[in-house]
Amino acid sequence: MLAALLLAAAAPQSAVEAERAFAAMAQARGQWTAFRAFAADEATMFAPQPVNAQAFLKPLADPPRSLSWSPSLSYISCDGTTAANTGPWRGASGGHGYFSTIWRRQPDGGWKWIVDGGDSLPAPRAEVVEAKIRKAACGRPRNPPEPPLGVERKVGAGASPDKTLVWWYEVARDGARAFAVRLWNGRAYDAVIDDRIAAPTR
Repeated sequence: MLAALLLAAAAPQSAVEAERAFAAMAQARGQWTAFRAFAADEATMFAPQPVNAQAFLKPLADPPRSLSWSPSLSYISCDGTTAANTGPWRGASGGHGYFSTIWRRQPDGGWKWIVDGGDSLPAPRAEVVEAKIRKAACGRPRNPPEPPLGVERKVGAGASPDKTLVWWYEVARDGARAFAVRLWNGRAYDAVIDDRIAAPTR
């Protein structure tokens, strides 16, 4: 019983705490070890086409030094089950960019990420000490946005159970992709994340 209580106390209580724990594990135990540990079984990442994260990560050895990252913004559904974090990352040997990650609360109260992506940037985003958190308005949303049709593109989408946070991605044949998150404000959905990632150069 004591062990279970200690484990529960150590579990991240918010998506921001989960993101910070994820980043801390990457530094302490290895980048891909942390990615595997915090990914849900059905998690998706982009290589550059969407792939099952656990299958993609399984054979990868940890690099000598991990990326570092931290959340600067966190958008949370009214029911508290789903969140979208975004913030800056820095490479161990230079380079910088941003990430956007969808998190889902698990039956045990912990958090796992279900979609993870990002891109490099010519100049770094500013890091913040405390992430800014915005929670969706409660109530019954009207007309949740529909993801784009997957004509010559791969499309994925999801939402919190109460539909107050909605997300989707679309990936073109050349690997260019878009990732969007919408948050209910009580009257309409606000566009809170709109990432556009260019096709990788060959």
